[in-house]
Amino acid sequence: MTVRILLADDQPLVRSGLRVIMADHPDLEVVGEAATGSEAVRLVGELRPDVAVMDIRMPGMDGIEATRLITAGPATTRVLVLTTFDEDDHVYGALRAGASGFVVKDMALDDILAAIRVVAAGDALIAPGVTRRLIADFIGRPKAVPERAPRPVEGITEREREVLTLVGRGRSNTEIAQDLFITVATAKSHVSRLLTKLAARDRVQLVITAYEMGLVTPPR
Repeated sequence: MTVRILLADDQPLVRSGLRVIMADHPDLEVVGEAATGSEAVRLVGELRPDVAVMDIRMPGMDGIEATRLITAGPATTRVLVLTTFDEDDHVYGALRAGASGFVVKDMALDDILAAIRVVAAGDALIAPGVTRRLIADFIGRPKAVPERAPRPVEGITEREREVLTLVGRGRSNTEIAQDLFITVATAKSHVSRLLTKLAARDRVQLVITAYEMGLVTPPR
C-alpha cells in the first residue's frame, strides 16, 4: 500500500530534499507541500493524506497548532512531527496536540522514512533520543492530559489488560508477542481491539491510558 504524505515545513530545501528521497521509495508518495501551518491544515482537508510530516516552527500558525486542528478534524491523517528541536516542551506540545510521532531532523534518513511507515500503520513513534521518560513526565504534568473522567477499566479482558500494560511500557507488537508467548498477529489484534474499546486514536493514547489506569507508573 502506498503511503500518501503531506510535507509541511517552511524551508523549501527541506521539503525538496524529502521529496527527492521519497521518490526512490515506491511505497511513499508526496501528494502536497505546505510552508505554513494554516496551509497544512487546508491541504489536509483537500488531499486527505495518510501522514502529515510536520515541522514545529513555521510562520503564522505553528506546527503544534496545525497538528491540533488536523487531529481534531474529520480527516484520518496522522501527524509525524519532524523538527530540529527536541526540547521537552515541544514534545509535550506535540503529544497534547495529537501527534502520533516525534522525530528530529538529525536522525538517519532511513529512520525518518521508517517512522513515516510506522505512523501510517497506526502505531506511535518517539525518537530514540526523546525517551519514554518524557511520556511519563507528560502524564504527570498538571493539565498535560485534557480534563475528563478517568477511562473505565471495564470491558477489556485480562489478556487485553496485559497487552495494554506492555504498550504502556513502550513494547512493540513483536516484543508483546514474545513477552506473552503469542503470535505477532495475535498481539496486533489485541492492540486493535484496545484502540476500539478505549476509543484511542493510536498507541500514544494507549500509553496515556495505561498510565491513567495505573497499569504503568512513571519512572523515578
